[in-house]
Amino acid sequence: MANWKHRRTAFAAALFAVALVATACRGGGDTGGGGGDGEVATGTGVTAEACPDTPNQDNGCIYLGIISDLTSGPFAALAVPITDAQKAFWERVNEQGGIQAGDQAFDVDVTSYIKDNKYNPEVHRQVYQEIESEVLGLAQTLGSPTTAAIINDLEANNVVSAPASWTSAWDFKDVILESGTNYCFESMNSVDYAVDEFGAESVMAVHYAGDYGEDAAGGAEVAAEAQGLDFTAIETGQGPENQAGAINAITKQKPDLVIVTTGPTDAAAVVGQSAAKGFKGKFIGTSPTWNPALLESPAADAFKALYLQSGPWAPFGADTPGHQAMRDALGDVDPSDGYTAGWAWSYPMKAALETAAENGDLTREGLVEAVKSLTTVDYEGMLPEEAGNFADEPNDAVFRQSVISEVDEDAPTGVSVTKDLYTGPSAEGYEFSEPCF
Repeated sequence: MANWKHRRTAFAAALFAVALVATACRGGGDTGGGGGDGEVATGTGVTAEACPDTPNQDNGCIYLGIISDLTSGPFAALAVPITDAQKAFWERVNEQGGIQAGDQAFDVDVTSYIKDNKYNPEVHRQVYQEIESEVLGLAQTLGSPTTAAIINDLEANNVVSAPASWTSAWDFKDVILESGTNYCFESMNSVDYAVDEFGAESVMAVHYAGDYGEDAAGGAEVAAEAQGLDFTAIETGQGPENQAGAINAITKQKPDLVIVTTGPTDAAAVVGQSAAKGFKGKFIGTSPTWNPALLESPAADAFKALYLQSGPWAPFGADTPGHQAMRDALGDVDPSDGYTAGWAWSYPMKAALETAAENGDLTREGLVEAVKSLTTVDYEGMLPEEAGNFADEPNDAVFRQSVISEVDEDAPTGVSVTKDLYTGPSAEGYEFSEPCF
């Protein structure tokens, strides 16, 4: 299809044949080619001058933007720790010497160009335009519908971006550096888990409209069909006051399993009020649905009794080198799996920058080509290295594993893994030729 992630073009080959080397000012156009005599080509968002407040005054600077839901949107409780974890991740990279490029080195700045999208696609597009000419790429673009609002611009300008979302559409985009499985496969695995663990025979997906909710609902429907289960999808709006329709559908139809793909406060209304009306089935929340504060809400007992949490990787307290490095870098914080996500999402950008630097081309085009060459990424154990395959066709490259966690009041973020990274039969056998939504 037209958006295959890994097309090869004659233009890409031409980029690496350029021999001139120059350093552009931040916000300037791409200049020169690199790779000879330890020199590196640079362009927009890369400077010979050091980053602000860097420990390495002799290094140049790579500027990456962040666009997140920092104040009033439904994911602000997750987005703030996501952003703080990314700051800590790149501080660690800089403390370790930065990105090495031949005889040069570059630190990475993710603090100078941070914007709030309020989880609004129009605002997201506006603030992207405000920083586009200043950055090499985006360390974070939060949200599926919000990132979809700028995807054409990202592609037109070769702006490589790490998404704070897991929609299956990203597997078909060269400029998107996704990590972990997508909502579609995550939901397939959740349905398969419910069949195996408690004999589910009917499934309902309660979801937001758009790429986030409908991608998860699409995966739930695929698995329900593969397993021969009854399936219903209920679209719901944002805001606890708008969940009555979903709650009535749950309590009337009484499915064995409800896949919830909302924000945490809306999940509290759906789970808590359904339980209060006598619903006794199981809920499995898609990864952004959970927040440990739910255990301090009036719905806490309902979550303890009925709820499981799916996710692309193990939560904050997990025992991997990457999780430990994250906790060490963050210091004394209230645990949140926003931190876990922000940290994990940063590894592929680091790998891509290192590859582009090794190729002598820290331009936007050079970074895209570096992404398209990656077959593995070192996630320090948070994910297997093969989760970082951006070089193969989507059906071969997509990472299909996810985890299931149970509510655990003693765990740092209120959940602990009950089923580690696995691929269910529905996800294993699915031919991934286009986005699920």
